[in-house]
Amino acid sequence: MGNGVREGPVEFQRDVEPVTARIPAEDNQEKKKVLNSLMSGALAGAVAKTAVAPLDRTKIMFQVSSKRFSAKEAYRLIYHTYLNEGLWSLWRGNSATMVRVIPYAAIQFCAHEEYKQLLGDYYGFQGKALTPFPRFIAGSLAGTTAAMVTYPLDMVRARMAVTPKEMYSSIVHVFIRISREEGLKTLYRGFTPTILGVIPYAGLSFFTYETLKKVHAEHSGKAQPSPPERLLFGACAGLIGQSASYPLDVVRRRMQTAGVTGHSYSSILLTMQEIVREEGLIRGLYKGLSMNWVKGPIAVGISFTTFDLTQILLRKLQQHGPQR
Repeated sequence: MGNGVREGPVEFQRDVEPVTARIPAEDNQEKKKVLNSLMSGALAGAVAKTAVAPLDRTKIMFQVSSKRFSAKEAYRLIYHTYLNEGLWSLWRGNSATMVRVIPYAAIQFCAHEEYKQLLGDYYGFQGKALTPFPRFIAGSLAGTTAAMVTYPLDMVRARMAVTPKEMYSSIVHVFIRISREEGLKTLYRGFTPTILGVIPYAGLSFFTYETLKKVHAEHSGKAQPSPPERLLFGACAGLIGQSASYPLDVVRRRMQTAGVTGHSYSSILLTMQEIVREEGLIRGLYKGLSMNWVKGPIAVGISFTTFDLTQILLRKLQQHGPQR
């Protein structure tokens, strides 16, 4: 009887130990994966946006004005800004961009990895590439999630890009002045066109990039594309995604900067109507698109490439770490 009492707990422990040991290990792997995605996404966003910041600021300045866009006018504006305000003025608003882009890109890339896994489990594609429709949905959901969380920072960035230094001294100052003078609701002005634009933009960007990687793997026999190939796939993704959602990007910028440009845009349709009436369909709603065809592919190519390469590097470091 004494033996039976002693043996019971021993047998119980032998059965339970492997299960309890496995659960923390799985949790740790999942946490590492999420942390890797967040860090890689944050770096990808920061590097990409800083690289194209002068072009981005110039594009916004055209989007929110009624001036006609041309490559010559864009160059003239960049050169004029450089002469009058100095080289670093071309990166004005980039600190606000970083405050927005770092969390935005971190959330977007991390969410994309999680949505891919969820949709893979749901459709039965565990460990395999998703089919086209789930691939598009994963990208759209990732972009929507990131935009919802970080939108007020995008609003602040747009304000800083189109106003003189004297008007807003810092990111915090923009928040305080907008809240005091225009109300907190203003921080979400232009939110609807943003979400409507993000769905095709993020969906098509991730869809195109993932599809090109899959096609490359099938035809080349290589599991991973080279860095130049990644840049090219990302550039194609950016070109397609931004072209599809560009008119809503113009509407969003007009609504965001209405308080400082003297306009009052109350809805997406009325904003579109006013732009078309004053500036025409192509010259109004697609103003600055040719600059975006330069800026967008560079930024998206750098972003996707930086994310993938950072992910690969972090995985290698974690694999070799414990062996030392």
